[in-house]
Amino acid sequence: MQLLSHHQGISPDKPALIFEPSGRTISYGELADRTHRLMRLLHDQGLRRGDHLAILMENNPRFLEVCWAALKSGIYVTAINRYLTADEAGFILNDCSAAVLVTSAELAATAAGALAHAPGCRLRLIVDGEAEGFARYEDAIAAATPGPVENWAGDFMLYSSGSTGRPKGIKRPLQDCPIEDGWRLKPSQETYGFGPDMVYLSPAPLYHSAPLSYVLGTNFFGGTAVIMEKFEPADALGLIERHRITHSQWVPTMFVRFLKMTEAERAAHDLSSHRCAVHSAAPCSVEVKRAMIEWWGPIIEEYFGATEGNGSTSITSAEWLERPGSVGRARAGIIHICGEDGKDVPTGEIGQIYFEQPRLVFTYHNDAAKTASAQHPDHPTWTSVGDIGFVDDDGYLFLTDRKSFMIISGGVNIYPQAIENALVLHPKVADVAVIGVPNPDFGEEVKAIVEPAKGVEASPALAAELTAFLTGQIAKHTIPRSFDFMETLPRLPTGKLSKQMLKAKYWPATVR
Repeated sequence: MQLLSHHQGISPDKPALIFEPSGRTISYGELADRTHRLMRLLHDQGLRRGDHLAILMENNPRFLEVCWAALKSGIYVTAINRYLTADEAGFILNDCSAAVLVTSAELAATAAGALAHAPGCRLRLIVDGEAEGFARYEDAIAAATPGPVENWAGDFMLYSSGSTGRPKGIKRPLQDCPIEDGWRLKPSQETYGFGPDMVYLSPAPLYHSAPLSYVLGTNFFGGTAVIMEKFEPADALGLIERHRITHSQWVPTMFVRFLKMTEAERAAHDLSSHRCAVHSAAPCSVEVKRAMIEWWGPIIEEYFGATEGNGSTSITSAEWLERPGSVGRARAGIIHICGEDGKDVPTGEIGQIYFEQPRLVFTYHNDAAKTASAQHPDHPTWTSVGDIGFVDDDGYLFLTDRKSFMIISGGVNIYPQAIENALVLHPKVADVAVIGVPNPDFGEEVKAIVEPAKGVEASPALAAELTAFLTGQIAKHTIPRSFDFMETLPRLPTGKLSKQMLKAKYWPATVR
C-alpha cells in the first residue's frame, strides 16, 4: 500500500491531525495531497536520498506533512528544539548540512539568525507568514511540478540535548525500502494496540523524538492524533473526555503535575475511553507511578530507550506492580550490565547499561570519537548512552541514574534520582534537581535546587522542612547538605532538565 494515499482512499475526510486549542484540523485527504506536493518540490530542488532537511517550528499543522514528505523521499529529517537560541540552532543547522529549512512566522527571527551559520542551506521556507530571505511555503508547494516521486525510507537525525558540550546528531543508516515497509516502530506500536480506531493525545513538543514518532505512527496506522499546542494538565484531561482519547504518551513531570491537582479537578472529566497511556523519557518515581495506576487503572505502559535507538525495554502496569521501579525487560537488543572494567557484573549489581545488537545501529554525526565512546571497549556492537542500573533474576531492568549525574562524595557513589523522587512528592515542591557541588573535604556534596510550589515562599524554614521530610526516607548520607531555590528550573517541555546549566553556577569552568 502507499502510506497516506491508502488512508486517503479509504476515508479522505477523516481527521488525521487535530491541534488544540486552536482546533485546526487536517484530514487524511489534505495530509496526503500536501505531502505529495512537498515531495515534488524537494525533488525539483535537487534533493535526493540521503540529503538533509531541518524543521524549526512550534507544534504547527505543517510540521507533520514536512516530516512525511522527507521520510517518503529518503531524506534525513532534523527537528530542531524550538527553544534554542539562534546560535545554538545555527550550529545544528550547519552540522547536519541541511539543504532545506522549514520554519514558521513565530520562529522567523530565530531561524534567520540560525541561517547566518548555515550558508549551505539553499531552500528556506516559511509558513503562516512572510519574512525576508524566506520563500512562502504555500507558494512553493503550489508551484511544484506535478507527477510521482520515487518513495524511499528516510529517517530522523535528531540531536542530543547537549548536556555536556555541543549536541550531536544521532544518525542511523537508511533502509533499502519504501517507508511503508520500513517503519521502525511498527512492532512496538502494534503492541500498544495502534490501529485505525485509535485517537491519540500528544501533549509534548513535536521536535522531540518520542512525540514525533508516535504522532507519525498514529498516521501510519490510520488513527487520529490530537496534538496539544501547549501542555496544561487540566486541558489534557478535558481533551481526553472531549475527543474520546484512546491512547496517549507522557513524561513523568506531567504525571507529577496531574497529581498536584485537587481531587475535584482530577474527578471533573470522564476518562473512560482512555485505554493505553505510554510514558518514557525519564525515570518515574515509584510513588508517582503507583498513584497514577490507582487513578487511571492498569493502562499505563512504560518503555525505556534512547533517541539513539540502540535498545529498549518495556513493562506493563501488571508487571510493574509486581516489580515497582522496574522499566521492564528487553524488547530490542540484549541487556548487559558492566562494571568499570567492562566485564558483566553479577545479577543485582549496579553497572553501566549496554545494549547488544547484531550490528552498530547508530553513529554520532561528524564525531567518530563520541561514537567510539558509546561502544563497549571489547564488543563494538554493545552500546551505551551512559545510563546505569541493574537487572534482577528475571531480567527486569532497574535504572539508578545517568553516569554523568552521579555524585561521588568521599568515595561514595550517590545517585540524585532517588533524592529527587522523594523531594518532588512534598506538597510545597513544584520541581527539583539534585546535583553535586564542590566540597573541600569530600570532593563533592549533595545540593538540592528547588522550585517552590505556587504561593510558597523560599526560605531557610522551607529548607529545614524539606530536610526533616527526607529524614528516614532516604539514606542519611544522601540528604542534601544545602538547598537553593529558583523561580523556575531549566526544564524543557520534553521533561529533560539541563543539569549542566545548574552546575555551571557552582563549578569552575575547567572542572565542568
